[in-house]
Amino acid sequence: MSTDAVDAPPRVSNRPIDPRLLRYSTASRGFLVTTAAIVLAQTGTTIGFAYALTRALVGAIEGERVETLLPWVGLGAVLVVLRALLIAAGERTSARGAARASLQLRDGLVRAVEKLGPGWLTGRNSAALAVTAGHGLEALDAYFGRYLPQLVATAVTMPILVLAILVSDPLSGLTVIITMPLIPIFMVLIGMATRAVQNTQYGTLRRLATRFADTVAGLSTLKIYGRQHRAADSMETVTRDYKRETMAVLRVSFLSGFALEFLASISVAIIAVTIGFRLLGGEMPLLVGLFVLLLAPEAYLPLRQVGVQFHAAAEGVAATDEIFDTLDAASISAVADSPAVERAQRDETPGVGERAQLTDRDAPLLSTRGLTVTRGDRLIGPIDLDVRAGEIVLLVGPSGAGKSSLLAALLGFAPADGEIRVTGKVAADARRILSWVGQWAGLMAGTVGQNVALGDAAPEAARIDACLRDARVDVPADLTLGATGSGLSGGQAQRVAIARGLYRLRSGRAHVLVLDEPSSALDAQTEGEIWRMLRAEADSGAGVLLISHRTSARAIADRILTLAPPAASHAPAVVAASAAPDVAATAPARMAEGR
Repeated sequence: MSTDAVDAPPRVSNRPIDPRLLRYSTASRGFLVTTAAIVLAQTGTTIGFAYALTRALVGAIEGERVETLLPWVGLGAVLVVLRALLIAAGERTSARGAARASLQLRDGLVRAVEKLGPGWLTGRNSAALAVTAGHGLEALDAYFGRYLPQLVATAVTMPILVLAILVSDPLSGLTVIITMPLIPIFMVLIGMATRAVQNTQYGTLRRLATRFADTVAGLSTLKIYGRQHRAADSMETVTRDYKRETMAVLRVSFLSGFALEFLASISVAIIAVTIGFRLLGGEMPLLVGLFVLLLAPEAYLPLRQVGVQFHAAAEGVAATDEIFDTLDAASISAVADSPAVERAQRDETPGVGERAQLTDRDAPLLSTRGLTVTRGDRLIGPIDLDVRAGEIVLLVGPSGAGKSSLLAALLGFAPADGEIRVTGKVAADARRILSWVGQWAGLMAGTVGQNVALGDAAPEAARIDACLRDARVDVPADLTLGATGSGLSGGQAQRVAIARGLYRLRSGRAHVLVLDEPSSALDAQTEGEIWRMLRAEADSGAGVLLISHRTSARAIADRILTLAPPAASHAPAVVAASAAPDVAATAPARMAEGR
């Protein structure tokens, strides 16, 4: 798990609405338009109700007959009911829009991570990403459901109400225009403090998730060395920090609410006092004064509510930037993967059941020419490689020479230059014909059989059992595993991973079996059985690319490729080849293929 930038707080945008929201969450477009229409109707009912109520009250004060007042009272009642229905419709629209937008962003985030691949994930903190994908996306419900609708309401309602007040009484309208900017100024000042404490709180939450994940992953090691209490104390310290920062967020929220309510109340009081004096002096009709007094609080209400909803959605706002940054990274990555490249890759890749056409030993199943792989500040290669049907190619070299990096490039998980060919045709990567068994078993929650048949829409029980048997797995296929394959020993998990590689190969979905240190957790006897199984698999027509530090692997290899580490940063690695079982001699040249 990478811990890069764990303590760095997420960057929070200063913009009320991030433009990327409309690009990545198309569901939010219709949602915002519908919300604006509902808010516009609500504003009309507010003005209409204020006038109807004012007309009825002034008529009653002036002694008008009840028959003349009843239509205004009825109109007011109708507008109250209509406004209640519009509020309910707005809440329903907000809830549905928030659910759809959050679901769309969650789906986009998962697809983006899949698109970016393991190479991108190695530079990220997986626990922090899990917080964003889980808790962060859940916090977006308040962002979509309350904050954004309130922004729309402010943009639509406030200008209309200010205009209505200005037309009815220019002096009161001018007072509103002068005093109203005080609220946004204080909102900006308080918002800056809110962002600071919210960034700190969200960063602490990510750090807490990272510490917890690392502690659980290494609990057995910590227990052996007696350091479990120190890890628990560390998590307790971070937890206390998170509680303290959460209280700081609440304090700022309460301060914000008090300041906004105080400013709005003072502003309305100024308008009320001026109207009162003018009414006493006979300078203003009662109808106009009462109408303006009813509208004045409504004019300030949207701005006050924006502040309130901003604090409610602050955590979601903090999460949006990290989500959008991931989606941006995937969009940049997608530029290189044009539809033409993807179509070519599909067309060039052998389909299911075509292995019989690929058994010609003179036509390599997989080959590279001048392949160079970039891993951080290191440049690995150039490498020329051929893997033919019916042979085992053993890739050896010291740790850090770039063996796993080469596999990552073949799988499309690492940036590389040069040429990759699949059955003689150029392809972006060789993932579609590879059955990969990595150093980490990569098992998931479910049965052993489900892990073996991973990716097969119609698993075959007989093939699962055969693969488990050939991989020397000593647990039943219906055994249920926990998260990350818990319930198996390291050796058992490794053998299940080998069985999964065999299943994909034997089902015709792959033609080259690639194994990265498949016997690191196995005893000598089991290792020998696995080597014999791989030799038999190659003899049946499959290509096998094997990485292993074990000298016993040389006995089954047809050719051995030695990958030497770069002598310095950006210096090319050296690849040499020899026929098995001789040790390859390092030479300053690219690999020369030969049997």
